[in-house]
Amino acid sequence: MSSDQLTRCMQAEAQARGFTLDAAQLNACSVLQTVYEQCLNRSSPFPTVPLLRRLLRTIPAVTPFKGVYLYGGVGRGKSFVMNAFFSCMPLAQKQRIHFHRFMADVHARLTELKGCENPLMAVARDIARGVRLLCLDEFHIADITDAMLIRGLMQGLFDHGVAVVITSNTPPDDLYLNGLQREQFLPTIALLKENMAMVPFDSDVDYRQNFAPRSMDVMALPEALRAAAGGQVGQNVPLEIAGRAITARCLADGAAWFDFDELCTGARGKADYIELANRFHTICLSGVPRFDQHSPAQARRFMWLIDEFYDRGIKLIFPEGMPAVHFDHADLLDGEFTRVLSRLVEMQSHNYVSRLVD
Repeated sequence: MSSDQLTRCMQAEAQARGFTLDAAQLNACSVLQTVYEQCLNRSSPFPTVPLLRRLLRTIPAVTPFKGVYLYGGVGRGKSFVMNAFFSCMPLAQKQRIHFHRFMADVHARLTELKGCENPLMAVARDIARGVRLLCLDEFHIADITDAMLIRGLMQGLFDHGVAVVITSNTPPDDLYLNGLQREQFLPTIALLKENMAMVPFDSDVDYRQNFAPRSMDVMALPEALRAAAGGQVGQNVPLEIAGRAITARCLADGAAWFDFDELCTGARGKADYIELANRFHTICLSGVPRFDQHSPAQARRFMWLIDEFYDRGIKLIFPEGMPAVHFDHADLLDGEFTRVLSRLVEMQSHNYVSRLVD
């Protein structure tokens, strides 16, 4: 596929959603063309061995870069561009996954490999056996454990010939900016900049703000849940999520109603929201508080929840409504929380999801 063909394919994806690509998005298409050609022009399904790959680094024409890092403010179309590129890539050995879920999988693999020599390289090698293109959405490092792991993991992926496309709200130089022992993370930033093309999305437009809001008849929620379950709705149902007890206020087939404290207060983490997204297509959430500088832990869990639900297309309903006044400090969590505000606008729109029961 020529550069024009790839761009036309991605433009068609945009038009199907009712918009056209802007200058930054078109520039990203052009850069992604190189990754596209690298993935499709390999004669063998197996990547070049690491030693030979290191030798080939002395020949710039062989591999200009091994991936693309798309970064910019919330709602600028980074995830859309990556998803459209992924859709246009006629390659079976490809994976698109949210960074939260990717790291959860990595940690699970490392647990299985405990005691093995160089387990990160073993994980990278295992991924490379089935994946030639890896697309990671919402790359962000906030946890010191992930900060210490990601360098070896990314090096292993690059060495095993995996093309990596990343989206992030954070410029590479600002990754893990206020993290513990950040000086130990700086070589990771250097690794990313050495191996990936850095593509900024510098538009001032948050495209999610263009979505029209949908109305919600709060009184119809229990009836909607009952209808979704064929008339059967459980009340105050105890569940186990990620090995921990949780109570659903209302439970139907594929739909559940939780109080905020059940999901975002106490010992909850990314694994909980991943499992919830696996179990339910619709979640109603009551009692969302007003977040401020005094509730960073709750705000972070709520952000993880929104990230996972948005990525998985989960229908998220707020019985009391979701006014912007709930979010008094958009600069929470070093500015990360702005992503929550942007995504919630889209998640409460007709474009994102129809009513619980159509």
